[in-house]
Amino acid sequence: MLLAKSGAVTPAQTPAVTLTPAIVVAGSPELIRVHLPEGATVDGEWLQGTGPAQKLEFFRGRDKQAWYALAGVDVKAQTGPSTLKISARMASGAPLDLSRGVEILPAHYRTGTLTVAPKFVEPGPDQLAQIKAEVQLKSKVFSSSAAEPLWSGNFRAPVHAAPTDSFGTRRMFNGQLASVHEGMDFRAATGTPVHAGNSGVVVLAQPLYYEGNCVVIDHGLGLFTISMHLSRIDVHEGDHVVIGQLLGLSGATGRVTGPHLHWAVRWQNAYLDPAKMLRMDLTNVR
Repeated sequence: MLLAKSGAVTPAQTPAVTLTPAIVVAGSPELIRVHLPEGATVDGEWLQGTGPAQKLEFFRGRDKQAWYALAGVDVKAQTGPSTLKISARMASGAPLDLSRGVEILPAHYRTGTLTVAPKFVEPGPDQLAQIKAEVQLKSKVFSSSAAEPLWSGNFRAPVHAAPTDSFGTRRMFNGQLASVHEGMDFRAATGTPVHAGNSGVVVLAQPLYYEGNCVVIDHGLGLFTISMHLSRIDVHEGDHVVIGQLLGLSGATGRVTGPHLHWAVRWQNAYLDPAKMLRMDLTNVR
């Protein structure tokens, strides 16, 4: 907890900043709460010192007693000391600096070995051209987000199936280190209904080379969820969806070893642990 150092604020109104979870590790989503009296405003930047700072977008909470922002630390983020920069302005116009240090701790993920079709490890010229075009497409999709939170309440798992602990796994494909796994896998047989984890807008719904049939939902303020390897897509780009709405059916399209659902959570450029997102209590936030 960080207390303000301004004589303009009475003890009963003393602003405080809290992070949930309080211990910040690579891959962790974070809920930032700033308690401020009526009429105050707040803005900030996340994790100065561990890379490019990311702007925080605050919104007034359901309880009307605090401002909130959802943020997170990428699974591949540099660990060590950083700064959470928060600047507030009281109704009187008095500025307050609520910045604080944040230590990013390492998370220990395992290494997994998979065997896939050779074309997914060493793509040919045509596949490389497709991959390059899709990188540009995804960059465009993630470059903008709704200016307000579109989600409400807690996030839900997208399928009724057992999840694995695959998030953050260093993946060896055909003996080569290919990537760090940036989502959660669910053991979903082909044809399992896949649902929206929360409300938002569909910003991508099409087949991609690695992801297979893919649906991306914008939940606002830079927060996205991504469902991959679907056998069927039942929504269209521009659709407004609600929590639990059918997006499609699970499958084995793209770079896979068998049928499953890969579900990812992304905030700005950071991929976050979906399991931790599902455990986050947001019922009193929005």
